Amino acid sequence: MSFNLRVLEEAANERNPLFERLKFLAIFSSNLNEFFRVRYPQIVALSSLKKKTKKKIEQFEEDIVEKIKTELRQQLNHFGTILNEKILPELKNECIYFYYNEPIRQEHLQEIREVFLSKVLSFIQPIYLEEKGGRSFLPENNQLYFVVTLSEKNSDSDTLNHAIVNIPSNKTDRFFTLTGDENYEYVIFVDDIVRSNLVYLFPNQNIESVYSIKVNRDAELNLEDEYAGNLLKKLEKQLKKREIGPPSRFLFEAGMPKNLQMFLSSLFNISTDEVFDGGRYHNLNDLFSFPMFGKKLEFRKQKPLTVTNVMSSGDIFTSMRQHDILLHVPYQSYNSVLSFFNQAAVDVDVTDIYITLYRVAEESHIINALISAAKNKKNVVAFVELKARFDEANNIKWSKVMKQAGIKIIYSIPEIKVHSKIALVVKKDDGKPEMYSVISTGNFNEVTAQIYCDQVLMTTNKNICKELLQLFKFLQLKNEVDNSKKMHFKNLLVSQFNMVSELEKLIDNEIKKAKKGEGGLIRIKVNNLEEPKFIQHLYIASQAGVKIECLVRGICCLAAGVEGLSENISVKRIVGRYLEHSRILIFGQDENARVIMGSADLMTRNLYRRIEVYVTILDAACKQELIDYFDLQWADNDGSVWLLPDYSQKKDLVVPGKEKINAQESIYDYLKEKCQTSVS
Repeated sequence: MSFNLRVLEEAANERNPLFERLKFLAIFSSNLNEFFRVRYPQIVALSSLKKKTKKKIEQFEEDIVEKIKTELRQQLNHFGTILNEKILPELKNECIYFYYNEPIRQEHLQEIREVFLSKVLSFIQPIYLEEKGGRSFLPENNQLYFVVTLSEKNSDSDTLNHAIVNIPSNKTDRFFTLTGDENYEYVIFVDDIVRSNLVYLFPNQNIESVYSIKVNRDAELNLEDEYAGNLLKKLEKQLKKREIGPPSRFLFEAGMPKNLQMFLSSLFNISTDEVFDGGRYHNLNDLFSFPMFGKKLEFRKQKPLTVTNVMSSGDIFTSMRQHDILLHVPYQSYNSVLSFFNQAAVDVDVTDIYITLYRVAEESHIINALISAAKNKKNVVAFVELKARFDEANNIKWSKVMKQAGIKIIYSIPEIKVHSKIALVVKKDDGKPEMYSVISTGNFNEVTAQIYCDQVLMTTNKNICKELLQLFKFLQLKNEVDNSKKMHFKNLLVSQFNMVSELEKLIDNEIKKAKKGEGGLIRIKVNNLEEPKFIQHLYIASQAGVKIECLVRGICCLAAGVEGLSENISVKRIVGRYLEHSRILIFGQDENARVIMGSADLMTRNLYRRIEVYVTILDAACKQELIDYFDLQWADNDGSVWLLPDYSQKKDLVVPGKEKINAQESIYDYLKEKCQTSVS
């Protein structure tokens, strides 16, 4: 929630283009939906445990649900202020009139009626709640509805009836443009088109009140260790249930009478902890699709930099043999990765391709390359993680297509989620098999590579490749115990094997340096920092005098700057035009630093319940690039905030004359200069 507040602040930031600020509101709303589908149900479940059990949970707060509700209320009020007092007036300044909780002008009523009758009405199915079928009605997850209170026309009866009317935002556009005039272009919610025309649904009844509602449902799949048999079929069944999973939030338009709230809560089987009041409109993540009318009110397009010395040869394998390649996306083009798989698919000397797939693009070039490779008689082995939350259906779809094409598909190990982002190609060079590896901090997804900040290492280092092949063979053998005893990693840090112990050793080494007066230093960049033992180890390092700098985008359970505990630890959070997604760990400094990158966040699930891979960067130039990358981010005083000991956030004080440093802009400039230097 703290991270989401930081996102909201970017919507208020007037230095961001107007449509980008609308997108930040959409991101905030999308994050909130996920919070209530995934995290909040767990919190409510914990709160419902018996006191004895709760006492065993370290730092469990009895009033956590109320704290969340209070924080949420403040954030939503802030959201409303930003939208109503800043963004809507600025849209009008740009000649865009957005109907938002206000009467519709007389000149648009006829047009709205026509839109309703011709383009919207066919998707609407009113349900009377007092009738037999209505009493068993269950709102779908994230679907928008109106609850309409009705009375009989020309009747002395005081009886009120209630109907549910779906708002078909998932069947039609959420926003419609209306006829403009010399002053404005006009935009209206489909919600208001339906609300204004409810009389056509209930012509013989009085409409007493109308309130918008929606329900979030628990989306966490319960894949327990006892799952056996065909996991694919089980997941498909679970996916069908997902949209009618247990409710986690009942959101209703503010002003709804208490008796109506209670009636609906009882009908939908919703507890008090799951009831939240909100605004007139829900699912404002749909602001992503707000019409732009050709106006240039977005960030100026930043063309990804071409890694010239890689792409100019036209042979990715030759480039990789010459030196390790380190890509920083989205600042640099993802084409090198696409070329790697495309060329592997058609190269007659390539014999084997191994890859783990977690989240892939809906129209994936990489998977199409794998399909081509299989049709070209190459041995293609793809480990498909079916438990990638919210991407299960896409992964199931692609796994079936790949299997049909002849790719060997290895589905999820039931008790372990494979979250690593690794690939390996075996190719005959002069008749001898040589290996080419790709290890990434982000998914093999060319779409998210345009907006997620990630690193991709492409290497032919024999030791790294051997260890990667060993891991793929392990995955192919379905995690057999006898095989796992033979696994040894030196350059890779693999969870379930050596990751935790190696990280502990690296922290201990910095503690020893600090105690000798040699200046221990640890730099960490992750999305989430939550694992208790790791945090405790960092506290011990801080107390020993180790300087620790952490860039944590989201969840951070480490309290920085606490006297007697963590005075030597500082934590920053960066939010900008791109989503920070890299995982980089640096132990030590200068040429002696151990630099590691990979897929794992420092969370319990990543370190203990997944297959994650970090790789030690051996190439000196690549290592320096990652150190420079971290330093540029640490210098940010524009898109960053400091996390204080109480977990609140504070921006850098504005000092007259102090240079504004935006890390994401600085990194682009840094890489652009390196590209120009390499060309010259």
